[in-house]
Amino acid sequence: MSSLFDLTGKNAIITGSSRGIGKAIAHRMAQHGAKVIITSRKIDACEKVSAEINNEFGSDASIAIACNISDKDQLKNLYAKSKEWCGDISTLVCNAAVNPYFGPSINTPDEAFEKIMKSNVQSNFWLCNEALPDMTSRKSGSIIIISSIAGLQGTPVLGAYAISKAADSQLARNIAVEYGMNNVRANCISPGLIKTDFARALWENESILKAATSHSALKRIGMPDEIAGAAVFLASEAGAFVTGQNLIINGGEAPGL
Repeated sequence: MSSLFDLTGKNAIITGSSRGIGKAIAHRMAQHGAKVIITSRKIDACEKVSAEINNEFGSDASIAIACNISDKDQLKNLYAKSKEWCGDISTLVCNAAVNPYFGPSINTPDEAFEKIMKSNVQSNFWLCNEALPDMTSRKSGSIIIISSIAGLQGTPVLGAYAISKAADSQLARNIAVEYGMNNVRANCISPGLIKTDFARALWENESILKAATSHSALKRIGMPDEIAGAAVFLASEAGAFVTGQNLIINGGEAPGL
């Protein structure tokens, strides 16, 4: 049964993989046999993670490539350099995201809203469109977009971010419908509150943390590695009949208003 989750021979680009959920996904995919491209804005951080993976899983298990996801040319360069290093890209994990504003939606600066939508939605659209022609020609590929539970419920402090994450889930559904005939799958993973630097403003606030965990079945915050297994599943043969879905991993908190 372990062969169901074997990623040997697969190559994965994972954006925002120098820390948090992206880093955990990269480690687990490498553990299951994939070659992984570590990418974020800062090359030093990427190289550190890549070195960790290469030390643990083999000298050619990963490579580091710096990329600012809001820059289309840099995304094109990321995809081109990734192919140059490992060949066909079988898996694309769109994990990188930003949230420069925390508070009521009405006070969201235009610049912050535009940055959120460009980095969290348009960048994923751009990068997916780089990978899809090759995946289509091979009739094989898995796209995984890391969305958020925020995209499934109302929020008093993350309005623009929540809108972007709702859009991400629709992007996955559209890709699933448009490219399914070519055996290309697209899915979302929507984590709840996870203990990452990105979500620090939420879990460091005791009242927010208490409110978030009190309504979940497990009554605790999640850890990055608890998202990684779902990404391995969706990239592997175990997930071969899964597409157009949004997998919620939030400790059992029911989404709602």
